Amino acid sequence: MADNRHHPRLESRTEHATRTEHATGAPRYTQPTLGGPLVDDWRDTPLADATFVVLDLETTGGTAEDCGVTEIGAVKVRGGRRLGTFGTLVDPGRPVPPLVTVLTGITTAMVSAAPALPAVLPGLLEFLRGAVLVAHNAPYDVGYLKAACARYGHPWPAPPVLDTLPLARRLVDRDEVPDRRLGTLARYLRLPHQPTHRALDDAEATVDLLHALCERLGGHRVGTVGEAVAFCRAVSAVRQRQRHLADGLPRAPGVYLFRAADDRPLYVGTSRDIGARVRTYFTAAERRPRIDEMLAAATRVEAVVCAHPLEAEVRELRLIGAHAPPYNRRSKHPQRTVWLRVTDEPYPRLSVVRQRRGTPDSCLGPFPSTKAAERVAEAVREALPMRPCGQRLSARTVSAACALAEIGRCLAPCQHRVTPQQYADRAVAPLREATLGDPGPLVAVLLARIGALSRAERFEEAAAVRGRLSALLRTTTRMQRLSALTGIAELVAAHPAPGGGWELSVVRHGRLAAAGVSPPRVHPQPTIDLLLATAETVAGGDGPVPCASAEESERILHWLERPRTRLVRVSTPWALPARGAARFAALLAQAETASRSAEAG
Repeated sequence: MADNRHHPRLESRTEHATRTEHATGAPRYTQPTLGGPLVDDWRDTPLADATFVVLDLETTGGTAEDCGVTEIGAVKVRGGRRLGTFGTLVDPGRPVPPLVTVLTGITTAMVSAAPALPAVLPGLLEFLRGAVLVAHNAPYDVGYLKAACARYGHPWPAPPVLDTLPLARRLVDRDEVPDRRLGTLARYLRLPHQPTHRALDDAEATVDLLHALCERLGGHRVGTVGEAVAFCRAVSAVRQRQRHLADGLPRAPGVYLFRAADDRPLYVGTSRDIGARVRTYFTAAERRPRIDEMLAAATRVEAVVCAHPLEAEVRELRLIGAHAPPYNRRSKHPQRTVWLRVTDEPYPRLSVVRQRRGTPDSCLGPFPSTKAAERVAEAVREALPMRPCGQRLSARTVSAACALAEIGRCLAPCQHRVTPQQYADRAVAPLREATLGDPGPLVAVLLARIGALSRAERFEEAAAVRGRLSALLRTTTRMQRLSALTGIAELVAAHPAPGGGWELSVVRHGRLAAAGVSPPRVHPQPTIDLLLATAETVAGGDGPVPCASAEESERILHWLERPRTRLVRVSTPWALPARGAARFAALLAQAETASRSAEAG
């Protein structure tokens, strides 16, 4: 909130001041008008609704690292209306060069009584908060601010930046102006304010230029901040030619499909605003490889409007799994997940399989690759005396012993040194308990192993065991969370909708069966009853993901665990094991942080 206490009126430009222009037009010298936090989807914010801070710096002419700033001027505007100004001279801590004085009129005597940049910078950063930063030749001004933040210990807020220089290069022809300098543009476009090489005057002139350029952007179908930022960059001919594919798409949450001439899906995506998101594909903001190739092959864009973002995410996953669009990176092998399975034989072992079979406690997964599954298998074999060999053993016939049996690293079931029951009690039962219950015994063994290796200064081996422990905990935690959700026959949940009302979801065995939105100021029960009556019928099954992909159930879990989500109805209690893997969350976080640090080092 702005501080409205009056400050002495300062008439001389040799003094420093921060001034706020009010709607009445009467200037009062106050604290800077503070902006709110910038919305996460600033790219979709209409230009008329965005808050801009137009900035100009005057410097001693040194490098940005020298932070030789002599004057700061900034104007905050929204919808063509000035909200406030920030202007001050700054003591650069050195004499002002004569050439700079000739150009700007700023002398060493003028800045000698001004505050230094460390005193001014916090107020300027607060003035910038929640706004789009605008400047003419923005890299120059932004470079000085970034260097100042780094030098004086302030985090750079990284606001969106709109540069009026490249914007003018694209919107103002050479026939209109000889060059795109601020003074030239102000003169030829007859802007109300003319630049004088003083920070606040130049910022005011840049405000006028911004408004003039925004008027021209409308003719190019550019209406949001993200589109304006992207418009500053060069756009390929393919994107310019295919821009019409975005026409007429709904401004609603849902899924969009780029289709080829033969109706094949080329790419599937999701957004809270389909129309705004698809338009970004035809701007320079889209930098992913092969997008131009995809756009050249596309003939239309199909939109599937969804009730809320969760339904859109789920539909996207299902469409990618069904069609494997060639330009979706994760659709290359969407169904190639694997499991670790305890084999059904007298002396069981771990086997990597494509499909889950057996009882829920006999499988671990799903894993995205065989390599990921083998890493967890190594952790299990490190903690339990489960045989690593791949041959099938008989309870009647003795087989040849391997090297591990000879050195005492295996129970040697091949030599019948243990009975099948003894083997099951020592090697299999703890794993079955860890899968859906308590992994504590396995964790204790692995922690002891890490400690022994560390004391022996075998740090690389200790790090490898720590990585396997992390993989095991991550897998068991994931399985138990998924099993807790998919074991519920029916769950109804609600989350407040952005515009009022409730986002509603019906989940059956971890699969989204129905989705809808109840209107604002209307009791949601009739909408819930309608969703339950029309929801997909989902038959249950065994395992952590019996009726949907693991990714779909995890998206649902994330939505259910959001703040303010309410459970409306649950057919059975939703709970995790009392001594389950979730109690090792802090240990898992510590292990993964250590692993990332080791990789970075």
